[in-house]
Amino acid sequence: MLFGVEVVVVVPACDEAPRVGRVLRGLPAEVDCVVVVDDASRDGTREAALGVGDPRVTVVVHPANRGVGAAIATGYREALKLASEPRSVFVVMAGDDQMDPRDLPALVRPIAEGRADYVKGCRFVWPDARRAMPWSRWAGGWAFSWLTARAIGQPVSDSQCGYTAISSSAVSQLDLVGLWSGYGYPNDILGQLAARRMRIVEVPVRPVYRDEKSRLRLRHLPRITLLIGRAWVRRVRAERGR
Repeated sequence: MLFGVEVVVVVPACDEAPRVGRVLRGLPAEVDCVVVVDDASRDGTREAALGVGDPRVTVVVHPANRGVGAAIATGYREALKLASEPRSVFVVMAGDDQMDPRDLPALVRPIAEGRADYVKGCRFVWPDARRAMPWSRWAGGWAFSWLTARAIGQPVSDSQCGYTAISSSAVSQLDLVGLWSGYGYPNDILGQLAARRMRIVEVPVRPVYRDEKSRLRLRHLPRITLLIGRAWVRRVRAERGR
């Protein structure tokens, strides 16, 4: 437990056999449970995760590839089953070892203290982040964050960062079936949270780039833009409904 709350880490992974073990071995001892969602990997990701030998780890396998958003939705469902405390926090850490476990307590704290329902990591405010991040990710992240903040009506500085924490009560209110299954899920989930008037907080996290392989392609950008538009529509409809 951290700050008096149970912590479940959700690890979406697709073809991450060389890296998922590093992710699991680096998790703090205070983490109570870990859910690895193997999104139809072909390289032995499941075996690599189980090979760590950590009794906290549960592996769920998608028989067909469904996308990172769908993997996170599956992880949230499994986390709800595993959580034994009414006040639990679910942290998403990608299986590509791009998220520093030292930042995990900072993500959990605002929820544990009752100040947030959802906490996003923000890479842009970390010292020397500009040097650590590839130019394309820096520029694209700023642009999408600017658009997303205006769509959801809440300040968001790094909408595309996948290092997040969410309360179990907030997860139980989300439409996990309707969550966008692929890239763009961060914008979609922010839209759902804003429409439900959930409290969103950002904390600084280290930008980590090692041997991961980005699967984001130019063809994904129009979809992300459309999802930002859907987030705006959700918010407007929710406000009119009130």
